[in-house]
Amino acid sequence: MQPFTKLTSIAVPLDRANVDTDQIIPKQFLKRIERTGYGEFLFFDWRYKLDVPDSVTPNPEFVMNAPQYKGAEILLADKNFGCGSSREHAAWALSDYGFRAVIAPTFADIFFSNAGKNGIVLARLTDDEVSTLMQRAQTPGYEITVDLEAQTVTDAQGFKASFEIDPFRKECLLNGLDDIGLTLRHSAALDKFEAKHDNEFWSAPKTATA
Repeated sequence: MQPFTKLTSIAVPLDRANVDTDQIIPKQFLKRIERTGYGEFLFFDWRYKLDVPDSVTPNPEFVMNAPQYKGAEILLADKNFGCGSSREHAAWALSDYGFRAVIAPTFADIFFSNAGKNGIVLARLTDDEVSTLMQRAQTPGYEITVDLEAQTVTDAQGFKASFEIDPFRKECLLNGLDDIGLTLRHSAALDKFEAKHDNEFWSAPKTATA
């Protein structure tokens, strides 16, 4: 997992509330066993025009398809982002597409946990603060800075807001540690335990069986 310290990027203003995980990554794309390759299906039903059979064409009316947001790594959203089913694929899709931070007033609890475990910083700001960023993000070239260490969201126009984050999750994100990485930090202790267990097993008296 890539460490996250500070990110300055264009932000996509997805001005929709209650965006659920089936809208983030529709259920028909959950058959893959890898964590990669989901980005192309992110917001699939909104990103593409599906009214013509056997044809998938980008929908020019969907905000993410606007040329000014190409390469954006920050997503702005409205309340209750990530609600619905608990699928971790939603976080995988956002990450695989290239989003490293999502800013919204509120997030669904399970999605909040899944995103953090997959290297995505979720910044909860007030309704008014998010509304301000949404409006400013309409301007081509507008950028936002998410500073995880300082726990702030800023821009070049004087905007500054703070967000809260669990200290443990913050440490993991700063150091690029997912669940596997956390386990590997204790590899020496685990190896020592396994060696001790093996020695005890092989040195213990064995009882003959008929």
